[in-house]
Amino acid sequence: MQQALFGGGCFWCVEAIFLQLKGVEKVTSGYAGGTTVNPTYEDVCKGDTNHAEVILIDFDETQISYPQLLGVFFATHDPTTLNRQGNDVGTQYRSVIYYYNAVQQQQAADYIADLKAQDLDIVTELSPVPTFYAAEHYHQDFYNQNPEQAFCNFAIPPKLMKLRSKFKELMKEDAQ
Repeated sequence: MQQALFGGGCFWCVEAIFLQLKGVEKVTSGYAGGTTVNPTYEDVCKGDTNHAEVILIDFDETQISYPQLLGVFFATHDPTTLNRQGNDVGTQYRSVIYYYNAVQQQQAADYIADLKAQDLDIVTELSPVPTFYAAEHYHQDFYNQNPEQAFCNFAIPPKLMKLRSKFKELMKEDAQ
């Protein structure tokens, strides 16, 4: 098993996407990159801890590669807006990739360079993995546990439609 740590806005949205992928064994919503030890959701939402909402992905690299995860990551959020995803504004919603090793660092840097070569103004932060703090239990698998929640019904279905249209071959059979 390998791990990836991405932040692409609200972790409810990002988690819902990556849970659909073959080879993704577990996704844990949490916080990373800030200064507060053991931050709470309320702390992070205030915007003064410098933590990003992130997801920790445990994946089987024999079923899905890190570059494939990067492709899904960049296609399902806006990596060109600084500290913002849709109506969510603040440093906690920044686009960020935390890498675990030199291979991940290089693959992510290459992916970003390819996007910039297409004249995209990519603002995604690329940094070594900091301390990860799992979010409170009620944030885990949030979309599946709260299908009637208004934000989820507004923000997540369009992202899942994009996932299905661009990455159907990477999705779990029961997710298609």
